[in-house]
Amino acid sequence: MSQSNVERVIGRLVTDEGFRRRFFEDPVAAIRQVVESGLELNACEARALISIDPLRVESFVDSLHPCIQKVELQGGST
Repeated sequence: MSQSNVERVIGRLVTDEGFRRRFFEDPVAAIRQVVESGLELNACEARALISIDPLRVESFVDSLHPCIQKVELQGGST
C-alpha cells in the first residue's frame, strides 16, 4: 500500500537471516505471512517482492556489516 512498507520488507529481507531463509524457501508464504501480520501491500507490490532474485539479495547481504544483521541461532524462528 505504501513505499515504506515495501522498504520494510526489503530491509527485513536483507537484515533478518531467518526471514530471508523462509523467503528463499517459499517467497509466496513469506509475503503472505508479512501481510497477515498487518503490513499492507497491494497485489503489485507483493508480486514484485516475490520476484526478487535470491542471488542478488545474497550478494547484497554479503556486503553488509554484520552488526546490522539479525542472525538466526540454531535454525530457530526469530
